[in-house]
Amino acid sequence: MIAAGFAGVAAGTALPQPHRAPRPSHLDEAVPGDKRLRSGLAALRPRPVVTVGDLLEHVPFRHEDFRDARLIADLRPGEEATVVATVISIRQRPTRRRNLVIVEAQVRDASGPGAVIWFNQRYVARQLAPGTVISVRGERKASIGAEIVAKQHEVMDEDDGAHHTSGLVPIYRATDQVSSRRIRNLVDEHLAHAGDAPDPLPAELRARLGLPLRRDAVVAAHRPRSPRDAERARRRLAFDELFLLHVGLIRHRRELESAVVAPALGPPGELSARSRAALPFTPTGAQLRAMDEIDADLDRTVPMQRLLQGDVGSGKTAVAVHALLRAVEHGGQGALMAPTETLSSQHLLNISALCEPLGVRVTPLVNGMPARERRAALQVIESGEPQIVVGTHALIQEAVVFGRLEVAVIDEQHRFGVDQRRALEEKARATGHAPHVLHMTATPIPRTLALTVYGDLDVSLLDELPPGRTPVVTRLVSRERRGEVFTRMRRLLDEGRQAYVVCPLVSESDAAEATAAETEAARLSEGELRGYSVAVLHGQMPVSERRAVMERFRTGEIQVLVATTVIEVGVDVPNAVLMVIEEADRFGLAQLHQLRGRVGRGAHESYCLLLADPGTDDARQRLEAMVRTTDGFELAEVDLELRGEGSMLAARQSGIPDLRHARLSRHRRLAMTARREAQAHLDRDPELSSPSSALMLESARRLFGGDIDWLTRA
Repeated sequence: MIAAGFAGVAAGTALPQPHRAPRPSHLDEAVPGDKRLRSGLAALRPRPVVTVGDLLEHVPFRHEDFRDARLIADLRPGEEATVVATVISIRQRPTRRRNLVIVEAQVRDASGPGAVIWFNQRYVARQLAPGTVISVRGERKASIGAEIVAKQHEVMDEDDGAHHTSGLVPIYRATDQVSSRRIRNLVDEHLAHAGDAPDPLPAELRARLGLPLRRDAVVAAHRPRSPRDAERARRRLAFDELFLLHVGLIRHRRELESAVVAPALGPPGELSARSRAALPFTPTGAQLRAMDEIDADLDRTVPMQRLLQGDVGSGKTAVAVHALLRAVEHGGQGALMAPTETLSSQHLLNISALCEPLGVRVTPLVNGMPARERRAALQVIESGEPQIVVGTHALIQEAVVFGRLEVAVIDEQHRFGVDQRRALEEKARATGHAPHVLHMTATPIPRTLALTVYGDLDVSLLDELPPGRTPVVTRLVSRERRGEVFTRMRRLLDEGRQAYVVCPLVSESDAAEATAAETEAARLSEGELRGYSVAVLHGQMPVSERRAVMERFRTGEIQVLVATTVIEVGVDVPNAVLMVIEEADRFGLAQLHQLRGRVGRGAHESYCLLLADPGTDDARQRLEAMVRTTDGFELAEVDLELRGEGSMLAARQSGIPDLRHARLSRHRRLAMTARREAQAHLDRDPELSSPSSALMLESARRLFGGDIDWLTRA
């Protein structure tokens, strides 16, 4: 246990003692330094460092354990340790594999010579010159000669003191402009101010959970006596972030519920019963459970705010139609907003097929509609006539006036900005009430992360696939076997099937991706797929042209569709049974899974072939996971382990801040505890008006800076 005061500081490290009384103003002072230093600190991640308080929150991501520093000659094969050595020479070693770079340094310490190698880190050859002293953490290979595979390294200066080379030395996330060593020196200069921040947690809560004082945790996070002290410190800092985050999310949800009123739609009626009976399949247990949860929400005057998440092909559309029809049978309107024309068109086809036989009008509204059709659609929407409206961003344009919008469904909601999502809700509020809102995503999110990222929403989970869906066979294929891939494709095409070829992410530019897709389509038409009908689809094409291409592909006129990731969602062609993803290692795991979901939608066995020679461990693990499982939730867990939650937090696009300390891949139980404690605190102090709550709000502002809006918004 971390003792009171500064007992967490490593032995031998002399640091100033804290002030007797906290002086928070010290934490708001700018970190002293020149323009280059300030620029480098501001570029640090996960959050920029500007003030002394920011600096103390920028804790190390690991500690170099110099307690087990070894001599090169003493290392046994397979042993991992830290060595300090001088670089004699360095070179980039040639390899036969594409995307594999090996940098090799010949080094020497007091025990004799050795070698250090780095994989895919070209910059090391430029960074290290002969004569440079480095500390290296790595594992000695089981081979002739003392060769160490580097995991981390740091350049040592001649004037480095013992605090850089003894005990547990903090290693910080750094930039080209400011090194980990420079950050270490800055932290040591200001660590005495750790006691200037008031502790945001009530003493009772802190004692019950066995958490150290925050000031002790900050000190021990930087300068622990032992790895156990460092872990306990990180746990305390992570809990603070998660607790304050959940206080903000839950408070926001409760304020929203008390501020606006939605129409209570009552229990499901005759139209809902006819709709369910007319489904061409038997709903899964998960679909029925989600429908029941939605019905319970719609029976209240509190606006529904529910996230429906399910894997590819889990039947989200049927659940969304159920929610939309509930509005229609109540005499109101339902609207579904999708982020792309392709997805909107697919929804229009599916919803029309389900609803028009029931006598329910389905009105499309997208950009690029003929002027006459658009005027007619706007008139009928404004009339308040019971109907379902399906569209894109066009639904939130100023000219669109809903007469009686009662249920809104936002599909692939993470692709919309928070202002766009709110704009659709405001369309209903203009008529005097709030709508019930169902958010949908086909990107599975681990449960703990969903409760944190979407803590102000209720979550329904579709974790079953409808019967009859055949798992897609996925294979990783090296580029040198590319010819075999297209031989298989031609065989399937000759059997009457269809296929996709997805072009790699070659640039951040949509125009560059479009050009790459067009070039690849032309090359295939003249090469491997000569004599077959090949077409291209990308986001730079006019809407009318994209629609025409998709219609020709649906009818089978086009055999192979060469596309960018525009086909990631919303494309449903049961006869398409093969997807080839070129340079698959360039794609993220969630995106690969979404792309794979475009095949396997019919009765024929389907295949997804990943063309790649992965050059990094992360890329190889992503692709191996794709081959191993078709379960999106299992893949989401892998993605969380590989990338952390940062990208998933960003996907929400809601102003939730990046987290400095919490890592939901390892703090899952802590996140659930934080949520439970936040709910209990808000039950006791719903207005956050007590002295302890005032400290929480002040701490939240200090932790999250300008991102505090999410916590205090009404």
